[in-house]
Order: sequence, then structure tokens, then C-alpha cells
Amino acid sequence: MKIAVASGKGGTGKTTVSVSLALTAQGQVQYVDCDVEEPNGHIFLSPVIRTKREIHLVVPRVMEERCSYCGKCRDLCRFHAITVFGRTIMTFADLCHSCGGCFLVCPEDALARDKRLVGVVEKGHAGGVAFVHGRMRVGEAMAVPLIRAVKEECADDGLIIVDAPPGTSCPLVATVKDCDYALLVTEATPFGLHDLRITVGVLRKLELPFGVIINRADIGDARTEKWCLEENIKVHMQIPFDRKIAEGYAAGDPLIASRPELRASFAHVLEELQS
Repeated sequence: MKIAVASGKGGTGKTTVSVSLALTAQGQVQYVDCDVEEPNGHIFLSPVIRTKREIHLVVPRVMEERCSYCGKCRDLCRFHAITVFGRTIMTFADLCHSCGGCFLVCPEDALARDKRLVGVVEKGHAGGVAFVHGRMRVGEAMAVPLIRAVKEECADDGLIIVDAPPGTSCPLVATVKDCDYALLVTEATPFGLHDLRITVGVLRKLELPFGVIINRADIGDARTEKWCLEENIKVHMQIPFDRKIAEGYAAGDPLIASRPELRASFAHVLEELQS
């Protein structure tokens, strides 16, 4: 089973929940961190990295001795990664989305295939948990190609916990679209409820089953839980606001190390989902 742990915004405790589920699970389990712009699951799991693979995108490089400056590549590119003015042609690799269209329309075959580093995928183990995450190159804007590369490393069987990027844009969709279930981590605050509503709307469009975990449940109000009840959304668990948890987080300790009595609650969540 592949379970995505997501949230409408950062800082809700998504990685805290993901790591806790991975450490609680029995049998074969894999933790996959798709929050490639800011991965932090490794801080709590301390994996031993065994392999590292660079991920590149194909981008055009102009061979000006062949170019007729017709501008067909420029006219095709929606992202302005190629420009032609007069007898000058310029490419901007960081704007390229690697669609390959420019290679197809060039009548002079004047474009060579170059590559741009997007980031790296690292694999290893943290005790009994198989570990995969992606780290995006500083300055890179496109997370989705790296997320796809990370997901290619997902195991064929066993339990897979996917730590999704925050928000509701393309990186989230690319992460969750082939998962079996999504756990949405939110807070009992007006901001948390606002972002939860948006994320629920996205997952309903994707027709993906989901439920909710309310983190820091005792610092806000009951509106989030009430809304979930009205919308017939299962609230699997409520995590208290606790100084021990905050201190452990600051020290890089998993939640179930700071509050070991919560391990049974995470085990119950997994039982609910797998049954």
C-alpha cells in the first residue's frame, strides 16, 4: 500500500507524521521523501545513504553554423527559453521545460541535446526502513521531474510512506496521483482549516481517498473537526500540542521517541488504512 502524507501548507507536521508512521509500521516499509525543495525526513531517520544518482533534463544548445535564424523554435516555446532577433539566437536553459518541441521544428537540425542538472536522488536504509529522497539543485525551479525520479525508486511491494511537498500545485499532484490513500495533516486553526479545504478540493478532483490528522489539536478551536464531520471526512488521529514533542523536534528526534505512548495511535491509523 502506498500512503501519501500531505498538507495544504508547510509547517503542519507532515514530516513528523510520515516519519512516525514509517517507524511504527511492521514488516517491509519504505519512506519516500518527495518534498524535494526542502527534504527533512533524513534529519529524523538518520539514514545511511548507499547510492546517489544525478537527474538531468534535456535542453537545447544552438549550433550557430547551421542556424538560419528562422525563429520557429522561438515561436513554439511557451516558456521563452529560446529567443531570436536578427542574426542572434539565445537559449535560457533554466527556463526550458524539456518538452523537445524545438528539436522537432528546427528545419536546419541546428539544435544539439545538452543537459541541465535538476537535482539528485539518494537511497539508503534507516534501521528497518528503506529510505529514498530527492534534493533539488539550488536555483532550480522545476520540482516535478525530480519527484518523478524519486517515485521511480518506490518498492514494488510492502508499505510505502510518501512524504509529499506542501501546497496544492503541480508537485503535490505529481506525488499523490498514483497513491492508494492520502493523509492530510492540518491544524485546528482558521489558517489550517482554510488550507485543508483547498487540499480536499484537489484530492476530490483526483478521486483519491483521504482522511485527516489534526496536529497540535488543542491550541485552536473545534471548527476543523466540525467541518470534517460535516464533510464526512474521517479524522484518524489528533496529536496534542506538547512541549516534549517540540523539544524533540528541535533535537532531531522522531515524535514517537519524544512521546512513545503515541506509537499505539499511529499503529491504529495504519491498521485502519490497511484493513
